[in-house]
Amino acid sequence: MLRPPVRRIEATESRAERELDDLMVAYQGGDFSAFEELYRRLAPKLRGYLSALTWRASATEDLLQEAFLQMHRSRRTYLPGRPVVPWAFAVARHVYLMHRRDIVRRSKHEDAFGDGVPDLPVPPAVESLATREAVLLALRELAQDGREALLLHHVWGFSFGEIGSLLGIREVTARVRTHRAISTLRKLLAAENPRGSEYDGR
Repeated sequence: MLRPPVRRIEATESRAERELDDLMVAYQGGDFSAFEELYRRLAPKLRGYLSALTWRASATEDLLQEAFLQMHRSRRTYLPGRPVVPWAFAVARHVYLMHRRDIVRRSKHEDAFGDGVPDLPVPPAVESLATREAVLLALRELAQDGREALLLHHVWGFSFGEIGSLLGIREVTARVRTHRAISTLRKLLAAENPRGSEYDGR
């Protein structure tokens, strides 16, 4: 399958980042119609991220709404000119951590994976190795810190520096964590599909 040239992708991403920055600045200035567009652009990414963290479809939507509420409350902390997506992910991650702390207080025996496989994007680096369902089930087997770093980099396009800032780790640690996770994921998928390295789509 032909892929768009890298420069075209980078130009598109750069334009999208500038548009998000403009929307955030307008939102900070009191233009609440800008919030509707921010929600439209950010909600799918944040929903996927929160799904990957909670692995609970029943909790994801509540956490998504709480994340946007916290973004509204803390919108003044956004620094114009900085990438909006990492800032939004940081807010969402804080909401998740507060949720997890509450869950741990209430029950230490609750099923960590909850109610089934979440609706997550498949990392392009492994999409040819197995069915979508098989990839998601293999992702479930990864340690959460590795799964989170892998998805941030391979699905949502975070740099290792951005991952490090979000997770509170060094850039090199983010790189190693992501590399180990994708290697483990490939091994898990190879074990499921021992007849070949490429899934034939059947």
